Amino acid sequence: MSTGRTTPAAPSGPLAAADDLNRRLRTRRTEPAANPQLEALALAVTANQPVLLWGEPGIGKSAALEQLAAGLGLPLETVIASVHEPSDFAGLPIVGDDPAVTGVPMAPPDWAVRLARAGQGLLFFDELSSAPPAVQAALLRVVLERRVGSLVLPEAVRIVAAANPPSSAADGWHLSPPLANRFVHLEWTHDPRTVARGMAGTWPEVTVPLVDGAKVPGAVARARGAISGFLTARPGLVHHIPGDAESRGRSWPSPRTWEMALKLLAAGYAAGVGREALAAALTGAVGDGAGIELLSYLEHLDLPDPDRVLADPDAFALPERGDRQLAFLIAVVAAIQSDLTRPRWEAGWAVLAKAVDAGVPDVAARAATDLAAMRDLDWPVPPGIDGFLDLLQMSGALPGGGR
Repeated sequence: MSTGRTTPAAPSGPLAAADDLNRRLRTRRTEPAANPQLEALALAVTANQPVLLWGEPGIGKSAALEQLAAGLGLPLETVIASVHEPSDFAGLPIVGDDPAVTGVPMAPPDWAVRLARAGQGLLFFDELSSAPPAVQAALLRVVLERRVGSLVLPEAVRIVAAANPPSSAADGWHLSPPLANRFVHLEWTHDPRTVARGMAGTWPEVTVPLVDGAKVPGAVARARGAISGFLTARPGLVHHIPGDAESRGRSWPSPRTWEMALKLLAAGYAAGVGREALAAALTGAVGDGAGIELLSYLEHLDLPDPDRVLADPDAFALPERGDRQLAFLIAVVAAIQSDLTRPRWEAGWAVLAKAVDAGVPDVAARAATDLAAMRDLDWPVPPGIDGFLDLLQMSGALPGGGR
């Protein structure tokens, strides 16, 4: 019995054989391979930080994004920034029946609507350095506030961009400092051996860092201790805008980019990201100078897990170096703050008491003030607080002596 269905006829004509040849050339497979720059890109995407790939034309930036989107199972929306007008990102005014009452909404473009409907995805701005300054200014709001016209993109939408160096970009511009400071900048290069193997039909597989939920509390506390401890020791690196236009269009330290570094470091700790990829991501956030100093600091930090310390505060020894002590105590307080219970709060005072015993109460002063501020009024004052009474009374964290 006939089903009424017909099998589409194979394409014919003078180009049929050529189309078959092209289909065969598109067949490829992937294999696991270490690739720190791909891992750094995946880390920035995992941590949900806007990331910008810098590289010469034709070296596979767009292909890497397509591969990453496929690996994550996310829709990919590509927007060529240089061929758009500022109004494409700010939205187009739609005048209703009574604009004096309802206002004038700004209609978003179709790619933003598709991402909003999907609830997730990769938004890829290509050729960013070829976009004129007016378009770059309009993109600020998209990158920072996730707002396109009157539409707010879902939090799960990741933003990625690519740019060619101005020297090799068509009508290239240096990025404006406000826009550049909103991205993690990654240098994108090609490996001739990888390209040669790819021509044989095999490309490296993108390994997406998976955050281990069990490691999240400890990772957040360690990252807070490390970044806060480093900036306390090196306050001059909190904000430094370069003097020349080219450097201002790349990564440089600011409170915003240090917050990016904090999120990247926490995600890296929780996902077990490799050292080389983590280094690329951190220097891509705060710049080479500050980033290299941070990496050297992290190399010798070796913080113990604050949650393990709080579980048995009598069993640990305070680090000997002052910068390690400070970072460790900040991490301990951050761990308590993320899961505040009376036993953990009291264990925190037992940890701080060791700083008093070691003759460095000044190092623990800030941690003591933060810990005192978390106290539930029903909790009794623990013995370990004695060494900080004067400081806490002066700061107002323990009014009336607290007893």
